[in-house]
Amino acid sequence: MKQGSYWKSLSVSLIALGVLAQGCQEKESGPMPVLGPYMVNDTIIDGKLLTDTSFTKVRPFSFVDQDGNQVTEATVEGKIYVTDFFFTSCPTICPKMKQQMLRLYHAFEENEDVIFLSHSIDPKRDSVARLHNYAEKLGISSHRWHMMTGDRDEIYGMAKHYMIAAQEDELAPGGYAHSGAFLLVDKNRQIRGIYDGTLAEDVDKLEMDIKRLLSDENRAE
Repeated sequence: MKQGSYWKSLSVSLIALGVLAQGCQEKESGPMPVLGPYMVNDTIIDGKLLTDTSFTKVRPFSFVDQDGNQVTEATVEGKIYVTDFFFTSCPTICPKMKQQMLRLYHAFEENEDVIFLSHSIDPKRDSVARLHNYAEKLGISSHRWHMMTGDRDEIYGMAKHYMIAAQEDELAPGGYAHSGAFLLVDKNRQIRGIYDGTLAEDVDKLEMDIKRLLSDENRAE
C-alpha cells in the first residue's frame, strides 16, 4: 500500500473511531455503550425482516510479556484493561503515548482491577529482553502493565480486531505505521471507549471513564 493511501485510510478510520468515542462520551448519566466488534443477525418473523446487533467479546489471544510470562484472555479475566499498539524504536507518537499511559498506570497503581496491555508491532526487534529494558526505564511492573510480543500476524490480526490501524510501512518513520488510540475494555472483554493516547485531555477523559466503569460494575455486583 502506498504511504498516501495508507494515511488516508488511517485518517478515515480515526475519524470513524472519533465519532464512536464521542457517542460514548455524550451520555454521561446513562450506562457507557459497548463498541465493536459486533455481529449483525437477520431473522424473518411474520414476513418481516428483523435485524439484531449483538456485541461480542474481544477474542482469545496469546502473547508473551517483558518478563517472559504468557498473557492470554485469562490474564484479564475479571479486570478492566486499557490496550494500545506501539514499538520501542518508534520516533514519533509512541514516547508521547507511553508517557500518557504511564499517567494512567500510576493513577490506578493500587487498584488490582485495572491493568494495561501494550502490543509491540515490531516483533523482529522487540524481543522479551528489549521489552524488559524498555519497561525498566518506565519503572513499571509486568504484574500491572504487560508489554507484549508474539507472532507478527497474530499481533496485526489483533490490531484489526480492536479496530486499530497497525502495519509495516517502509515509508513511515521507523518503518511502521499505527494509530495512537487507547482502548478501554471492561470485565466482560467488551470495548467501552476509544481515545487518542497522544492527547492529555483525551487520556483525562479515559481516566474518568475507568473510574465510572469501576463504579458501574461495582454497583452491578
